[in-house]
Amino acid sequence: MGDCFAYACARAKHALLLYKSDASPAPTSLRPERPLVTDVSENLSAALHQIRRAERAAGRPEGATTLVAVSKTFDAVDVEPALAAGHRVFGENRVQEAQGKWPALRALHPGVELHLIGPLQSNKAADAVALFDVIHTVDRPKIARALHAEMERQHRRPAVFVQVNVGEEEQKAGCAPAETDALVALARDELGMEVAGLMCIPPFDEPPAPYFALLQKLARRNGLEGLSMGMSADYAEAIAFGATHVRVGSAIFGTRPKPE
Repeated sequence: MGDCFAYACARAKHALLLYKSDASPAPTSLRPERPLVTDVSENLSAALHQIRRAERAAGRPEGATTLVAVSKTFDAVDVEPALAAGHRVFGENRVQEAQGKWPALRALHPGVELHLIGPLQSNKAADAVALFDVIHTVDRPKIARALHAEMERQHRRPAVFVQVNVGEEEQKAGCAPAETDALVALARDELGMEVAGLMCIPPFDEPPAPYFALLQKLARRNGLEGLSMGMSADYAEAIAFGATHVRVGSAIFGTRPKPE
């Protein structure tokens, strides 16, 4: 009888512990702030729909704009839903982060096109050429020459965009608008690089339209078709000014994880 009572008590205690573990939420610090799998695929679909609608509104052909899904700071598990949905064009800010994330993902998902959209130091040129298919941040002659040397050495030729600091902001990378022609001539004509177009990030606290128009003007003057401009908050407006590549991150993957 005593054994049965002790067993029943033990079972009741175990059940109570299970109930508490199921009912009690995990501490906030242990819950990752990331969208659900369905959220990412739905957000991706919504972004593509908005892009097609913006293309129609601007009188541009459907598919004229490439969506670069910006996966910087997100783990591979966060990116998987977009890959599973069939998307293959992604952007990263840092070479080192991309090196730790993308080789394994590429092995599982063939056809990925990886874009470098963040600042590049010349000592990372070799790694950038080896890993990325498109580099959006050629912002000075030193970087152009370093990339060209690595392309020659590795026999690999990623396309590049010349980054223009359209707002001439001290804290931002990019050549000045007045220096754009010379940098394009160096990269394309002297070094023989595949210059796809121009890239910009307008000032955060100003309407972007004048800056999109400026980049479009500079590109046309240099005979370039590619325009990498427009992010989550303004990509529809960028498409109206001829954007061929829009860089969208938070609208697809959600709020970026806070640094520890």
